[in-house]
Amino acid sequence: MVFSSHIFIFYFLALILGAYYFSPRRLKHLVLTLGSYLFYAWWNPWFVLLMIASTFIDFLCGKIIFNSTPEKAQRKIGLLISIAANLSILGFFKYGNFFAENVSILARSIGLGEIVLPEFFNKIILPIGISFYTFQSMSYTIDIYRKKALPAENFLTFACYVSMFPQLVAGPIVRYSDIAKQLKNRIHSAGSFIYGFTRFNYGFAKKILLANPVGEIADICFSAGQSSLSTPAAWIGVICYAFQIYFDFSAYSDMAIGLGKMFGFTFRENFDSPYKSGSITEFWRRWHISLSSFLKDYLYIPLGGNRKGTSRTYVNLIIVMFLGGLWHGAQWTFVIWGLIHGSILVIERISRNNKLGGKLPRPIKVLLTFIIILIAWVFFRAENINIALNYLSKMFGVGESGQSAEILLGQVTRPMAYFMMLISCFAIFVMPNTGNCLKKLTKLKVVLGLLLFVFSISVMFAQDFNPFLYFQF
Repeated sequence: MVFSSHIFIFYFLALILGAYYFSPRRLKHLVLTLGSYLFYAWWNPWFVLLMIASTFIDFLCGKIIFNSTPEKAQRKIGLLISIAANLSILGFFKYGNFFAENVSILARSIGLGEIVLPEFFNKIILPIGISFYTFQSMSYTIDIYRKKALPAENFLTFACYVSMFPQLVAGPIVRYSDIAKQLKNRIHSAGSFIYGFTRFNYGFAKKILLANPVGEIADICFSAGQSSLSTPAAWIGVICYAFQIYFDFSAYSDMAIGLGKMFGFTFRENFDSPYKSGSITEFWRRWHISLSSFLKDYLYIPLGGNRKGTSRTYVNLIIVMFLGGLWHGAQWTFVIWGLIHGSILVIERISRNNKLGGKLPRPIKVLLTFIIILIAWVFFRAENINIALNYLSKMFGVGESGQSAEILLGQVTRPMAYFMMLISCFAIFVMPNTGNCLKKLTKLKVVLGLLLFVFSISVMFAQDFNPFLYFQF
């Protein structure tokens, strides 16, 4: 079930909002938790049990850590069990098949012949949102261990936090310490509900009216064979994909933040106009903020951050971005995407330390940064490394194109395609992000949001293309 579907909007959301607001205060957690389990079970009921098991383990581990004195080994044991359980779940379901494939490839490459691994490796199904809720649940026990959070009062409260459907399957990653007080006591008001509904409407419109149309253009280009792709079409395709993944994911975050507000919760912003960045360092302060801050606090700093010398800092950056790429998917393309970003982060730090950077005009910096981002997105989008390299070769004019390239170029340069790209450029590089736009809510913005919602609903029923990219992560 996706937010941009009639089932979610007209049935699920209406049902759970009604049940939530008509239930007494003592039952609101229960209603929201059961509703969230229903939301997740719509995709696959059996994987709800996996999430409940993960929730139960981390709840118990949190209690063990908190109730143990600092000198007792139980604190570390509780933390290790939590981390091991979450990483094992994530590793098996997300990377089991990837591991099996690469073991077989490695065995053949070193002359060991074919290694036949158990058949179940090929039958592993990736639970949607597993990367998000395992990170979220694991941060709970780590923060208790670091004494940055107190444990949940009861299992239901913690289950509500882990399973909360607005941000369950695609983030933003919400830390328990950020909403602990809201879980205990939150205020429901007409103003918060109206803001939440308006924020949802803007995100919904962004998804339907912007992400989907440019996504169709991107799919045409990336699905074309090498002979059918010309240099202009290749650039149009990757630019449209960059627009699609931003609109798609930021729209989901807008809708998640809006839904949270409708239920009395305040989530942190997850995007801050990332394509306006003048460096990759700045980009990661603006893109998927909840993930980048998670990697910083729970991986980069524990590795030593920038406290153990220059060389170690560079190594830490590479490790973090390598794992950040792998977190997105069990493919070498994601790893390369992460390593590209990690390498540029290192280069930027070196140039800054040597006082070589900062001399270019801001627009040039933004343009150069955006080009680097586009090159990296090719690996993120491509099905394998060979396809990515072939696509890049077309972007930079390597290789000849057949007659079919003219047909494809005509498809992606229709007046409507140009219009959508122009609107997307304006929304990304000129307009403020949704959070800033709605920081001061006015009647006009509320009415505009409602009109956008109604119009987007009508468009939604006419669209055949309506994926949510981050559901696969």
